[in-house]
Amino acid sequence: MPDVLKRVPAERERWQSRALVWVVGTLLAVAAVAPVVVDFHGWRGLRVVALPFLLSAMFALLVWALRAATGAAAVMGFFVCFILAGRPVVSSAVSGRIVFHPAIAALVAVFVLTYVATRFGRARKAARGLAEARKGLRAASQIVANLGVAALAAAVGSYAGCIAALAETAADTVSSEIGQAVGGPAWLITSWRRVSPGTDGGVSLVGTVAGVLAALVIVGFGGLHHALWPEGLVVFVAACAGLVFDSLLGATVERRGWVGNDWVNFASTLFAAAVAGVLGRW
Repeated sequence: MPDVLKRVPAERERWQSRALVWVVGTLLAVAAVAPVVVDFHGWRGLRVVALPFLLSAMFALLVWALRAATGAAAVMGFFVCFILAGRPVVSSAVSGRIVFHPAIAALVAVFVLTYVATRFGRARKAARGLAEARKGLRAASQIVANLGVAALAAAVGSYAGCIAALAETAADTVSSEIGQAVGGPAWLITSWRRVSPGTDGGVSLVGTVAGVLAALVIVGFGGLHHALWPEGLVVFVAACAGLVFDSLLGATVERRGWVGNDWVNFASTLFAAAVAGVLGRW
């Protein structure tokens, strides 16, 4: 199969991304709003929920103001942040205590890492035709694909799955961006033959090491306010497994033009969360 960076037909990728936004975006909206509506405690509940709401709104506005996402993507980011910030709040509304979800720190760390990695070596990536366009804001489908599983895992009470999904997202973006910026040899994960940097399913030593370190950082932030040991090792392994799974999908179904990058990213975070859940039970 010849080396190409994108084989998925544009129209197919468009409708796949739209379907992902409608399905997962709807689930995120319900997961964010339903607990507040069902378990509401009048003025005290409103007062307690107000701070997470403002925090989520500020996060969404910051992402939009930094030209890191479109308006629709910022809305999806609001839902993700509010699920993480507000879920424990609702259950504690009777006491009037404000308790933020411990994954908020990991979510902020993901944003910082991916923001920096995307801009790292932009000139070199642009010269190779690999850099994102300067006006290429993150679309709603990208936010849903990368953060949707983490938010939904938090919504159903799977903290390990949430952090594993966030760590896989950071690892995938950082490994890809750093690998493309630094350059060097890359190999197709299914056949181990040399391919050009940026090829779907291609892996490099520098990119892989950067991705693994990014996953480790996110797991560390995920354990700041929530005991993740010995679960932390399980979550880290799950995130790395998701990173490998992402490359496998890129080298197979994405290169063959069956699915677009958004679905690959979504499936990889789902795989990482599932592995964390299975290993955690063992």
